[in-house]
Amino acid sequence: MTESRRGSGADRLSPYNQSEMIYCVIPRELEAELYEKMVEYYKDNPNVTVIVDRREGPDRRSGKPEPEFIEKRQTRDRRRSRIPGTFPDTDLPGE
Repeated sequence: MTESRRGSGADRLSPYNQSEMIYCVIPRELEAELYEKMVEYYKDNPNVTVIVDRREGPDRRSGKPEPEFIEKRQTRDRRRSRIPGTFPDTDLPGE
């Protein structure tokens, strides 16, 4: 890159990949107010899809599970189990 192009803002790359899909998520409570406005706003941008958030249930991002879900969740050890049987000694002979 030449010294003259380094400071030019017009030649800078976009902060995101233009081919990626972008989702404009509307909260369910604001669907009646915002959905049609946002669809109209982004109608000329094929990379943007306007959707309404329809998730239900408790928000588990807080790190503390809800009391009703504590019994249902299980923590499992995902490591491979050890091969059954015995293993030869690793000591050198004569020690």
